[in-house]
Amino acid sequence: MERSGLFKYFGLILLFSMLTGCSEQAIQKLEGSAQGTTYHISYWSELPMDGNDIETSIKNELDNIDKTLSNYRPDSIIETFNSTENTDSQEVGNEIVSLVRIAHTVHRASQGCFDLTIKPLFELWGFRGDELTIPNDAAILKTLSQIGMEKLEVIDETHLRKTQSDLKVDLSSIAQGYSVGKVSRVLEQKGIKNYLVEIGGELKTRGHKPDSQAWRIAVERPLPGEQVMQKIITMPKESPIAVMTSGTYRHYFDHEGQRYSHILDARTGRPVSHDLVSITIIHEDPTIADAWDTALLCLGQKEGMKVANAEKIPALFIQQQNNELIESRSDALNALDSLTIH
Repeated sequence: MERSGLFKYFGLILLFSMLTGCSEQAIQKLEGSAQGTTYHISYWSELPMDGNDIETSIKNELDNIDKTLSNYRPDSIIETFNSTENTDSQEVGNEIVSLVRIAHTVHRASQGCFDLTIKPLFELWGFRGDELTIPNDAAILKTLSQIGMEKLEVIDETHLRKTQSDLKVDLSSIAQGYSVGKVSRVLEQKGIKNYLVEIGGELKTRGHKPDSQAWRIAVERPLPGEQVMQKIITMPKESPIAVMTSGTYRHYFDHEGQRYSHILDARTGRPVSHDLVSITIIHEDPTIADAWDTALLCLGQKEGMKVANAEKIPALFIQQQNNELIESRSDALNALDSLTIH
């Protein structure tokens, strides 16, 4: 799944080095490539497991998601919808409709900053091909007329309609979290209650390691040229939880003394210019967390914190002011007592 549209960069480091000693013998690991990125899955069970069946089921699930949501595949359901340029109701299935419903909610709550139809702007700036082209005001205004979540209507549980025929929908800013949730459900259907599922840095855990120790995740220090830990999150053992991180600090362009982030604000058609460099969302639903980490990163710390508090979203904000990193937490994150961040 191509990461265009509202471009994201994960800032999570999996602490696989902590899965050592006697625990390592009991933990099963799967890894591979999917959706234009990589995945890593760790799981264990006290009951006998058919590892080949589990691996096949996971790969089948990822393939099905790819055929439904991927914008790089002209035969995917979402690209068939995009290429059909009319304003008739189109059948896309309940998966896409459910994602669009969530996106509409986050779009409204973020005052339009989060938008699944932003793909033309991403291409205008050259971010898809990694060649910066700075457009003039006229080009930006023209492209803004081609986007807008309000132009995408949900008809029923399986149908969408464009009110503007050339509207394009890019699900990449929400679909990876959805994929994490789907793979997690595959494991649960197989009777597995202890796992860590990570796709492209987006992840969910449930339960604990065989030695009863909690799964531990590191949030990357959000500075260019570095790959060290900023925070360690000790995940709860009692309930499933997802961790999603987006950042501006890996993908950007420097041009004539100015830095251009790959994070585009759908309201202005321009890259964000605030000092928020990383946002981490901790939520029971990985799909919702995936949408919100993009939306809050787009808004910036001040407006993002207001929205996170209003929507009760557990969020860790990291700003960069000169060479200093400043952390702040939403009210909902401060209220979480089921995990430890240090």
